[in-house]
Amino acid sequence: MAGERMRRVDEAIRQVLADALAGELSDPRFGFITVTDVKTSPDLHAARVFVSVLGDADARTDSLAALGSAHGLLQGRIASELSLKRTPRLEFVYDSTTDRALRVESLLREPR
Repeated sequence: MAGERMRRVDEAIRQVLADALAGELSDPRFGFITVTDVKTSPDLHAARVFVSVLGDADARTDSLAALGSAHGLLQGRIASELSLKRTPRLEFVYDSTTDRALRVESLLREPR
């Protein structure tokens, strides 16, 4: 039961952040960012937010820096939209799953 509740909290946070990133933030450092997953601690003190960024390493670095700068705004958005007993501290982490998948696909396409 508790696991299902945490999955719902994670998904709610992911949706709020995705909506905010889709149109409310105007920092020019933001690239094309997708929130891929959220893992919240059981005590709601922290949430690790996994993001993918379309582009090169510079775009990734710039986008993660912009997310860090928008941390307070995004946390405030979560606080105002979700009825949680506390608002978790957000930590943004680059999700390299897409990079790994593209690398595997590239290797599979190479002639033997």
